[in-house]
Amino acid sequence: MPQAPTSVSAFQQAVLNMQPSQFQALALALFRFQAQHNTVYKQYLAHLGVQPQQVQSLTAIPFLPVSFFKQHKVVTGTWQPQQVYQSSGTTGQTPAQHYIQSVPYYLQIAQKAFEQVYGPLTNYHVFGLLPGYLERGQSSLVAMVNHFMQASGSTLGGFYLYEHQELLEKVQQARQQQDGRKVLVIGVTYALLDLAEGDLPVDWGGAAVTVMVTGGMKGLRKEMVFSEVSQRLQQSLGVSAVHSEYGGTELLSQAYSVNDRGFKAPAWMKVLGRELNDPFAVHEVVRQGGVNVIDLANVHSCAFLELQDLVRIDPSGHFHILGRFDNSEVRGCNLMV
Repeated sequence: MPQAPTSVSAFQQAVLNMQPSQFQALALALFRFQAQHNTVYKQYLAHLGVQPQQVQSLTAIPFLPVSFFKQHKVVTGTWQPQQVYQSSGTTGQTPAQHYIQSVPYYLQIAQKAFEQVYGPLTNYHVFGLLPGYLERGQSSLVAMVNHFMQASGSTLGGFYLYEHQELLEKVQQARQQQDGRKVLVIGVTYALLDLAEGDLPVDWGGAAVTVMVTGGMKGLRKEMVFSEVSQRLQQSLGVSAVHSEYGGTELLSQAYSVNDRGFKAPAWMKVLGRELNDPFAVHEVVRQGGVNVIDLANVHSCAFLELQDLVRIDPSGHFHILGRFDNSEVRGCNLMV
């Protein structure tokens, strides 16, 4: 990257066009940009006594606790938001709010992250089983899945709340099409388990249907390790694999995993691990630590976030979510594994 971008829009374009080898240079440039133009982050760094120009590595960057999105308007620069997405959470929790400068940019990032792993959306019929998210509104997940449906060009996909019989009929209809498309069903975890454990017979034909879980139990079921969720869904739905998505209201990007092989992040996103007893000690490979995320797509808000999940990061860069810190709120867009 010969010259650092100097505006939100210029950084967004740089993220969309970046090569993996450019990650560190772009991340450090964005850090210094946000340290200057993001009021909340700037004040946080000042309280820590950090001089941005002295930060020379990714692990030396201070990460903003994600709880700031509940208490503050976290934005870089001055602009009017096109949308404000809210976290799902559970009853009684204060939702996080993510002010979005450009919805088309978010959707472009989401599509690119998905297609890097699964190929063109035009190869799919997309269905969403997302009760709770659909009923609440202002959900970045619903916006993403709706965009996937539109980008696929299929007329057979759609959203479902609790209409399991209709969903099964439509999925079966999509499977019978002679158009070479696959079927993608994205569902919140508890809703997919309700479908799998219901009275309706389901057999989605091994690899014919891609089942992707997102979200947690939302307080409606006991939390389960991913291996148990995956086993139940494979047995009851007749699929050969269960996929999962890791993201959140405060992030524009998503990482994907198949059968708990580890999440793979897109080129502009990197997960680091902080030591459990020292939040400022950050490493690229950890056996167990807290999740720190660099999401360069968060140009308009803050790209350097300290989350409340526990992580193991392999030398390959794949990461495994191990659960939550004690006494922390159950995260909306996260499956416990």
